[in-house]
Amino acid sequence: MYLIYSLVLAALGLLYLPVFFVRKVWRAGYPVALRERFGFVRLAPGVDRFWVHAVSVGEVMAAVPLVQAMRARWPEVEMVVSTVTGTGAEVARARLGEAASIFAFPLDLPGATRRAVARVRPRCFVALETEIWPNLLRALARARIPAALVNGRISDRSYRRYQWVRSLFRRVLAQVGLFAMQSDEDARRVISLGAAPERVVVTGNLKMEIPAEVTGAAELWRRLLHLGADRVIVAGSTHRGEEGPILDAFLDARSRRKEALRLVVAPRHPERLEEVEALVRARGLALLRRSRIVAGPPVDVIVLDTVGELAGIYAVADVIFVGGSLVPVGGHNVIEAALHAKAVLFGPHMANFRAASALLLDGGAALQVEDGAELATALDRLLADEDLRRRLGTAAWHAVRSHQGACARTIAALETLLGEGR
Repeated sequence: MYLIYSLVLAALGLLYLPVFFVRKVWRAGYPVALRERFGFVRLAPGVDRFWVHAVSVGEVMAAVPLVQAMRARWPEVEMVVSTVTGTGAEVARARLGEAASIFAFPLDLPGATRRAVARVRPRCFVALETEIWPNLLRALARARIPAALVNGRISDRSYRRYQWVRSLFRRVLAQVGLFAMQSDEDARRVISLGAAPERVVVTGNLKMEIPAEVTGAAELWRRLLHLGADRVIVAGSTHRGEEGPILDAFLDARSRRKEALRLVVAPRHPERLEEVEALVRARGLALLRRSRIVAGPPVDVIVLDTVGELAGIYAVADVIFVGGSLVPVGGHNVIEAALHAKAVLFGPHMANFRAASALLLDGGAALQVEDGAELATALDRLLADEDLRRRLGTAAWHAVRSHQGACARTIAALETLLGEGR
């Protein structure tokens, strides 16, 4: 099984290589880090470590409170964090600073994973969400290093895909010593795919542990973005097919009121910046990229082209739309918006964040729209009703706060895995 998997992975990698260099390296400035990709991780030998793997920005944000809690619990152990994307690595460096060493996750090929495991040699490997890599887990098992999947979730799409190879997948899951899952449904799914029930616990969602920004953040961001006292809509993590309806809803809302209205749009993928800017200009709107903002006349639309700032910029919003939800992507993190006590909107496609979106909807803390027309209606309604915005934001904050504690439960589960339970 492992030989076939490795050959297929290598073949797919070779086919994808030209696309990777054009889209990620040339257009988006993605760091190649080839030596680390092939397992040549630059770390001093013989150091007691925990290896935490967070694939991209969302997982890194969830990993931050966990890494901090692990450092508090095991202060003598060095923390190292691997990521797959360049943006994830930037956020990890910005959020963790000197608290952890950051490196690129190795390709899941036998040689690369063996070298990485031998060079990192952690006391434990901790992966976030759905990062299940057969060759790496095999290399860890052969080195007698325990592996844990934390903040685990199995999306609808992943579940369907894994079911096709359930008999083979069971062998891979047998090499994971702990599955700390976000919800009962995630726990049920991972057990049905072959995880041993006694290794599965429900610890909750680490993303609910992410603190909102410090007091005064809204005023700071308003100064940095030259927003003044204008009302602001923030559209976060948008995908192709969403910016058009968002811009149309913004224009409709602006035409109905006298006060100034501004839009901050944050495309999920940096390589789409020019595409998004073209959509803005086609509607006759003035725009600037976040990195190019200087003192001067206000613009209609700010396009966020920086990494790791979206969660902070949510602080200036009167209304937040969470992207990846008007198109069938599966949605993005609604918790960051809720922790700022803001009115939250999202579309019908929230399969990847079903539990979090249901938490807000059940608590009367968010509005869900079906399409661009409903988005325009909901946006106009919220902007016209300050009391409704306040009620939604307060309910969102309380809903998330009532479900915190995942970090402490995850630490307790890791202690049990390592035989250090108290």
